[in-house]
Amino acid sequence: MKPARRRIVLLGMMARMPVAGVVWQTIHYLVGLHRLGCEVCYVEAHGNTPVDFFDHEQDDGWGKAAAFIASVMRRFNLGDQWALDTVYGDRRCYGMSEQALESQYRSADLLINLHGGTVPRPEHRDTGRLVYLETDPVQLQIELYENRQSTVDFLSAHRAFFTFGENYGKPGCKLPVSARFPFHPTRQPVVMDFWQSHANRPGPALTTIGNWRQPCRAVHFQGEVYYWSKHYEFLKFIGLPRRTTQPFELALSSYEPSDKEMLEGRGWAVRHALDFSRDLEPYREYIVRSRGEFTVAKDQNVRLRTGWFSDRSATYLAAGRPVITQETGFSEVLPTGEGLFAFRTEEEVLDAIDRINSDYERHSRAASEIARAYFGYDVVLSSLLERLGI
Repeated sequence: MKPARRRIVLLGMMARMPVAGVVWQTIHYLVGLHRLGCEVCYVEAHGNTPVDFFDHEQDDGWGKAAAFIASVMRRFNLGDQWALDTVYGDRRCYGMSEQALESQYRSADLLINLHGGTVPRPEHRDTGRLVYLETDPVQLQIELYENRQSTVDFLSAHRAFFTFGENYGKPGCKLPVSARFPFHPTRQPVVMDFWQSHANRPGPALTTIGNWRQPCRAVHFQGEVYYWSKHYEFLKFIGLPRRTTQPFELALSSYEPSDKEMLEGRGWAVRHALDFSRDLEPYREYIVRSRGEFTVAKDQNVRLRTGWFSDRSATYLAAGRPVITQETGFSEVLPTGEGLFAFRTEEEVLDAIDRINSDYERHSRAASEIARAYFGYDVVLSSLLERLGI
């Protein structure tokens, strides 16, 4: 007799943030768990109004958000095992009925709170099987250090805790450690064939995709300010294009015309990220048509040495595109020097560019090998489930 398939509910926020990066990140979890033989149900119960689906006040934004989720699930052959629970307001449940959703919660072996983006409700916490999976460390750990009651209450609803801050609790990582909530390291899973089967000849530019200015979410810790906005780190390397013949392109959101003018005046090509990142396929094609990725990390992860690594960079690696990214301490857990390079200075960036361009095929193969060995869904998710006793 075959063992019963494990049932997992993934709590996410694709409709809350309907951009390709967030959707791909979620899909890797859903498809990866499905391929491991789990029955997976996707649920949005965060309660946030899906503002991107309201063009006018009279719009049925919730209905449009539900249609968006349904289209993503169909695209990846994940069926009708999904729900959008409005939680507040009219308390409608789209996708499956409220009764069917309650049954999913009761019967699930595991509920994963992806991003920690869902405030646990009784139907989540009462199962005793809710797991917190954090993709962006720092703010929550600082709030625990400050003994913020709302954060303690939020985490207390979960039975286990995972973070992309892979150096958490290790020497050199400056994040304060909570004795009450033991965090375990994890990283982004990637379904390799989503990226390799679409790989084609690389273009000339090292690229990246992200936001330029994000003034929110700076944190104060032990008398210092740690920033969320990436533009602080990019500005430290603003002179790179003048020191190499290698082209750079930044696909950005959240910038002003003056920012674009400044960057282009220093040799960076700039394009608007939302021109292609509203849909999964153009976003993927942008990555696989790049020569590789050059990017920085958030100041918070750099100075606190959290070991965080970007889910987007993992897809560049999966596409066989070498990655040059700012050191956050991730080199303590991931191999660097071929296919993946960590940098602190401009000189280290220039050296990485020279090494990649001197033998691109070797570094392309190395990038794919790193993605397969360290980010493959079977590697990452099997480890996650094993540590949870599943």
